[in-house]
Amino acid sequence: MGREAAPLAGAHVRLEPLAHSHHDDLCEAIRDGELWNLQVTLVPHPRDVGAFIDDALAAHAAGTQLAYATVDLAGGRIAGSTRFMEINLPHRRLEIGFTFLGRSWQRTAVNTEAKLLMLTHAFETLGMNRVEFLTDVRNSTSRAAITRLGATQEGVLRQHMVMRDGWIRDSALYSLTRSEWPDAKNALAARLANEPPAF
Repeated sequence: MGREAAPLAGAHVRLEPLAHSHHDDLCEAIRDGELWNLQVTLVPHPRDVGAFIDDALAAHAAGTQLAYATVDLAGGRIAGSTRFMEINLPHRRLEIGFTFLGRSWQRTAVNTEAKLLMLTHAFETLGMNRVEFLTDVRNSTSRAAITRLGATQEGVLRQHMVMRDGWIRDSALYSLTRSEWPDAKNALAARLANEPPAF
């Protein structure tokens, strides 16, 4: 993962490497649905977005993460954020996570195309053998979305994380491998063609 990361762009969405210039618009996306109140995920409160971006930039400098602002091309607004995490180039694996979208963009083409762009980049540009996804076992919406990507659940990491409210989270672990990617890519592209754009 180079220090000078390039945006990833499709027909509905552009993923821009996260920067402090995204701060105010990212706060607005988080306010759309009060995402920080969701118990089954970790979304920063708007007052903490500056530190969230600082942490993302530090992780990028360390070579372990690359965070993006998710930009809805139809409206030119930031819809949320997502990132490559746990990047392990020697073993050719990484995780896609820390994904959130404002309520107005949920269940639209924005998230599907963002995942298609990221997975294409992971497998076809970076040469990954494996992409992982982790989510709270209680988050049925996220688990269903990951399954629709073509990923396989491999197990549950017990008492894996401590959430903001003190809940000790079990995390469901999913993966998609290089050999599975062509079929998953075709399925994602077909699904994207039938999903509504954001308004």
